[in-house]
Amino acid sequence: MPKRVDHEERRRQIAEALLRTAAGRGLHATGMREVAAEAGVSLRLVQYYFGTKEELLLAAMQHLAAQFGDRAMTRIRGKETGSKETGAPASPRDVLAAILAEGLPADDERRTFAELSVSYLALSLTDPALAIAPLVKNSDIVIDVIAAQLRAAQAAGDTPGHLDPELEAVSLLALSAGLSTSVLAGQSSPGQAQAVIDYHLDRLFPPPAP
Repeated sequence: MPKRVDHEERRRQIAEALLRTAAGRGLHATGMREVAAEAGVSLRLVQYYFGTKEELLLAAMQHLAAQFGDRAMTRIRGKETGSKETGAPASPRDVLAAILAEGLPADDERRTFAELSVSYLALSLTDPALAIAPLVKNSDIVIDVIAAQLRAAQAAGDTPGHLDPELEAVSLLALSAGLSTSVLAGQSSPGQAQAVIDYHLDRLFPPPAP
């Protein structure tokens, strides 16, 4: 009986092969032939699942974004307190801190995410064949999550009521992106970038008045 092929798993394997290859060579210098060799499959198979290099690049970036989300959720779960039966969920501040910390290139995984994200954005500015809208949608989802956490904090009295959650969410994501680029360029250290994030979280979540 012929072996059943898991097409989604095969697509994932190829996308991950691109990410590994691009981490060393750069997106601009990574071709479908190199990806096929890294994945251990034929070039024809890569072309079967991804008709063009642009389609493969977008799929790989979406996979990279999903990995970002998974790592952020792991950080958030690490902030939960108590036992599995009675543990309290992570606070809004903890959720925001986890999301923003995950955007800092402070280790190999996060640095790869930051470098490839910036590279894809730069390439898309001059190559209309590279779709950017799906990645913008991913950013919008993160903004919505941050805004929802800020609204929950306002309802609990932990965040000033006069703040605009949506504008604050956009500001925080832009701040995270800027700090990431600053670390990549060597203008800031990861520790300095984290201190800036903590500074802004302290503004959003001031200690209770004595």
